[in-house]
Amino acid sequence: MGFVNLDLNAIEGYVANHFKLFVSMAIGLLMFVGLIAISIFFIVVNGAEQTMVPDVRGKDLTEALLELQVKELYPRISLRYSQSSYDKGLILEQDPLSGAIVKAGRRINLVVSRGVLVNTVEDYRGRDINDVRMDLQAMYAEAAGLAPLSLGEPLIYEYSGEAPGTILQQKPEPGSGISGPTTLEFVVSRGPENIAITVPRFTGLSVPEALALLGREGVDFVFRLRPGRDNEPAGLVVYQEPAAEAQVPANTLVSLLVNIPAEIPSGEIFGLFSYNVPKNPYPLAMRLEALLPNGGRTELINVQYGGGNFTVPYQLPEGTVLILSILNRELYRETLTPVNPAAALSFDQL
Repeated sequence: MGFVNLDLNAIEGYVANHFKLFVSMAIGLLMFVGLIAISIFFIVVNGAEQTMVPDVRGKDLTEALLELQVKELYPRISLRYSQSSYDKGLILEQDPLSGAIVKAGRRINLVVSRGVLVNTVEDYRGRDINDVRMDLQAMYAEAAGLAPLSLGEPLIYEYSGEAPGTILQQKPEPGSGISGPTTLEFVVSRGPENIAITVPRFTGLSVPEALALLGREGVDFVFRLRPGRDNEPAGLVVYQEPAAEAQVPANTLVSLLVNIPAEIPSGEIFGLFSYNVPKNPYPLAMRLEALLPNGGRTELINVQYGGGNFTVPYQLPEGTVLILSILNRELYRETLTPVNPAAALSFDQL
C-alpha cells in the first residue's frame, strides 16, 4: 500500500507541474498575439509619414506643384475665371489650407485662375441693347459671378435715325484692355424724333385679325369692350380713334372698341386681359400666350410695345392660363375664371 500511495502522489505532482506550464505557455501566446495585433493597429493608423501643407495661394501653378511634390502631396486641379487678367495661371484657393497636418500622399484641391473671360472690350456699337444685355448675363453665369464686364444703369437714350434700342456710343472704347471689373456705359437710340405714321384700318376686323395687324404695324394701342348691339356682328372692332388713314406721331395711342358677343358658348369666357407694363424708352418685344386646359398653347399677340396699360381681348375656355412675356421672359400669368365682362366696364367704355 505504501508503494501505491507514493506512485499516486508522484502522478499528481507531475500533472500539476505540467498544467502550470500549459497555462503559462497559453498566457504567453495570448500576450504575443496581442502585441502583434496592437503593432499592426498602430501601423495601419499611423500609415504614411505626416507632413504640413504649404501655402501655395497666389503662386504660379508650376511653383505650387513643385512645393507639393517636395511634401509628397498630390494636386487635384480645377479651373475658374477670375476678375483680373493678371491672375491667370495663379492659385486662387487651396484645400486643406496651409498649416494643416496631413498624411503624405494626400490630395490637395487647387483652384487655378483661367484669367478673365475676355481680355478686351469688344465693339458693341450698332448692336441691339437687349441682345448685349443677354450676352452679358450669359457671361456672368459662365464665369460663376466673376464676369469682368457689367452694364451701367441707367442707360442714356437719345433720338437718332437708327432703330430704337441700337447702341450708338460706348465707354470704354472698343479694344480697351480689361484688367479688372469694368462697367460698360452705352448711349442708346430712341429712334427718329417726331416721325409720323399712317393709322391702319382696324374697324370691322375680328379680334384675332386686329391683334395680328397690331403685331405687324407696331402701333401703341388700348382695347375697350362694350356689349353688342342688335344686328351687329359680335367680337369685332366697331370703332377706332384716331380714324384709319390719319397721319399721327409714331407714339400716338390708338384706341380700339370691341363689342361683346351676346351669346358665348358654354365653358368659354370672353374678356379683356389687362396688365400695367412699366414705360420703356423705346418699344420692347411683348407676347401674350394662352395655355389651354388640354395642354395646347397658342399665341394671341406678339408686338413691340412701349409700356402702359397692355390690354388684349380674348375668347377662351375656362381654366386657360394667360402668360405675358417681355423679351422672351415671363412677366405675369393669370388663370381665367367665369366673369361677366359687361359688369367690369366703366361708363366711358360703354
